[in-house]
Amino acid sequence: MTIACKINKQMFDQFRNKFPLDDDKWTDYTNCFNRMEVPAKTILIQEGDIPKKAFLIEKGCVRAWFNNAGKDVTFQFFFENNTVASIESFRKKHPSTVTVETIEPSVLWFIRKEDIDRIIAEISEIPALRDKFTDAIFERTFVYMKHHFSFIKDTPQQRYLNLIKEMPQIIQRVPQHYIASYLGISTVHLSRIKSQLARGKS
Repeated sequence: MTIACKINKQMFDQFRNKFPLDDDKWTDYTNCFNRMEVPAKTILIQEGDIPKKAFLIEKGCVRAWFNNAGKDVTFQFFFENNTVASIESFRKKHPSTVTVETIEPSVLWFIRKEDIDRIIAEISEIPALRDKFTDAIFERTFVYMKHHFSFIKDTPQQRYLNLIKEMPQIIQRVPQHYIASYLGISTVHLSRIKSQLARGKS
C-alpha cells in the first residue's frame, strides 16, 4: 500500500460507519478522491465558471464569496471535514454564482464531476444512502437560511454574539475583514461592537 493510500484510508475511515457500503464499493468511491495541498488565497471555484470538482477539507479553512457591484461579500465558511461545492452549478452545469477560496494553507481532497455523478446515480438506488445525501444537502440549506434570516431579525451585535456562540471557530481562525463581510458590516463597525462588548464585560 502506498503512502497516498494510507493517508486516504486514515482520512475517510472517520466516515465509514455512516455509509452502509460493502468494502469493495467503499474502496471504489474513496479512490475517486485525490489529495492536494494548497496555500492560502487559492481559488478552488471561480465565480462565473462551471465547476468540475467538489472538495472535502482535511485541514484548513475555506470561504465562499461573491462580487456585489465590486464589493467582496463573504457568506459562508468551511472547516475540517466539510464538503465544498457550488451545488447548483455543479449538478446543472450552470456558471457558479460564487467564488470558493482558501483562507489558510489547506489540505483538500477533490473529486471530479464525472465520478460524483456516477456515485450519486448508484447510491440513489440505496434508500439509506439516498437519505443521507439528501440530509447533507438540506443541512447546508438550513445554514444559508438561518444566516439570511439573521439579517432580517437581528442587529449586527446580535449576529456577532450568535457567531461567537454557534461558530466560535470562525472567530478564532478567520481574519476580521472576512468576519465583518459575513456579518454585513464594516471592519470599523465590527471593531466598535467588540469594544462595546469588552467594556460591558469589564
